[in-house]
Amino acid sequence: MFGSEPGRAPAYEPEPPRRRRLLTGLLTLVVLLGVLAYVVPAVLMSGSVLPGTHVAGVDIGGLTVTQAADKLRAELGAQLSGPVVVQIGDRKETFQPTEAGLELDVVGTIGQAPSGFPTPVEVWRGLTGTTELQPEMSVDASQLTRLVEGLAETVDKPAVEGRVFFAGLQPRSRRPADGVVLDRDDAVRKIGDAFMNGGGTVRLSLRPATPATTPEAVADALEKARQAVAAPITLALGAKRVQIPQTVIAANLTYVSGEEGALAPRFDAEAALAGVESGLVDAAELPRDATYEIVDGKPVLVPARTGRGIDDEQLATAAEKVFAEGGDRTIPVRLEAIAPSVRTSQLEGLGIEEQVSSFTTTFACCQERVKNIQRMAQELDGHVVAPGETFSLNDFVGEATVGDGYVEAGQIVDGRMVTMVGGGAAQVATTMYNAVFFGGFEDVEHRPVQYYTTGYPAGRDADLVYPDVDLKWRNDSDTGVLIKTAYTDTSVTVTLWGTKRYEKIEAVESERRDFTPFRRETSSSPECVPMTGQQGFTIDVTRVFYQDGKVAKKDPALTTQYLALIHISEPTRLA
Repeated sequence: MFGSEPGRAPAYEPEPPRRRRLLTGLLTLVVLLGVLAYVVPAVLMSGSVLPGTHVAGVDIGGLTVTQAADKLRAELGAQLSGPVVVQIGDRKETFQPTEAGLELDVVGTIGQAPSGFPTPVEVWRGLTGTTELQPEMSVDASQLTRLVEGLAETVDKPAVEGRVFFAGLQPRSRRPADGVVLDRDDAVRKIGDAFMNGGGTVRLSLRPATPATTPEAVADALEKARQAVAAPITLALGAKRVQIPQTVIAANLTYVSGEEGALAPRFDAEAALAGVESGLVDAAELPRDATYEIVDGKPVLVPARTGRGIDDEQLATAAEKVFAEGGDRTIPVRLEAIAPSVRTSQLEGLGIEEQVSSFTTTFACCQERVKNIQRMAQELDGHVVAPGETFSLNDFVGEATVGDGYVEAGQIVDGRMVTMVGGGAAQVATTMYNAVFFGGFEDVEHRPVQYYTTGYPAGRDADLVYPDVDLKWRNDSDTGVLIKTAYTDTSVTVTLWGTKRYEKIEAVESERRDFTPFRRETSSSPECVPMTGQQGFTIDVTRVFYQDGKVAKKDPALTTQYLALIHISEPTRLA
């Protein structure tokens, strides 16, 4: 048309508002659906193991950690490993996983799974796939070590150290010998690895064990030991002289491993001085332990006293030099201040006021065992057992030695009369046991003698063989207990002082039953000791406590079964 502008495009018209709102709504809906598709299952999965999670075929998906742990323990346990066969040379032994302390580490196993709020990838995997977790195992190191130690006890042949010792005054020796032992560290590692890898066979080896001592050192020490007891040792203090006899030297001289495989002398000077120190030091100068004495039927505290005595460390050093190098056997000694072993304050206020119990056993006179009974009674006299303390007769007396004043005497062991230093100790143990029994104190450990002995109360005897067979009792009262002893040539008495807790204590005995006859045996052996046979039997003893004229309590009945003692005689000799 005339007057218009040719080629001009029409003006832009905006999209209607309704269409824009529709597109926005659709986009929002898509985003919302996507969020819901992730958030809803994620919320549901949160706090539990992802669905589709398996451990060695066990499905733990969807369970809480606690539920998953319980299910794994119940369905897997220690089934993930088989037994391990341990081979040492020709010897084989099979061990189960539980013996080595092998178990499924459920915490470590479940800990491999994702935790916390799951990510979108984890949600997708939980909905569409599976997750395989490798089971983690753990081994109780202490239990595995105990297993190896038990195994080692059956195969170890430890090296034998050379030694020199005395049989009376006669030196004896034992040559050193090589041995073999299980390599424990290697065994723990190999057995543990085998269990962690499902079981199998493990071959272990023994390693050489070499003694520290040498044959040459033993031979040298043996010769020096002969010289050590060739004569007494003389102790000199000013103008005073006393001798330590050869028997005491032998009883207190030992040889220990030293440098480069040698054997060095060790002398127990304190024990050796026990019988001779009073010859050099006046009794008034010696230290005195606090103790109690019985005066007019009442215990009276005797205070401790610091004194002076021979320096036993200096004496030990000087004596060991003589035993190792020879030389002058007269040793100058010196005095030193010595504090008492038991202070007065330790015994004050213990409530030791009256006799609680006393018991006496009898025996035939004029036998060597009587010396041992009396010596042990001497050692026990005056000892105080504190409230709550457990008293061990073996720990207190120790091993009976000639140096301590004990002698060789007969004692029945496994039905045979044998000779041993300290024979007759059961007499004192039985006497003390009955004092404890009627004193109302706690019996911690005692073993009846195997064969009934006339003079012992049936069912209330106690054996004593150092160090294996002991008598132990506990002072379960609130006061101390003073042990006092007395003896004659035919009896020994143990009396306990403290504060009585019971009006009376009785021993109620059953009738003897289940008698077993003894058998007879004739022996022509030079070592044979004739014995009179004794039938065996069984008896029950019950301890009954009385208070205010009534039974306060009873101990369970103690049953003792005595074996029949063989009757041994020498063969009849025809004229």
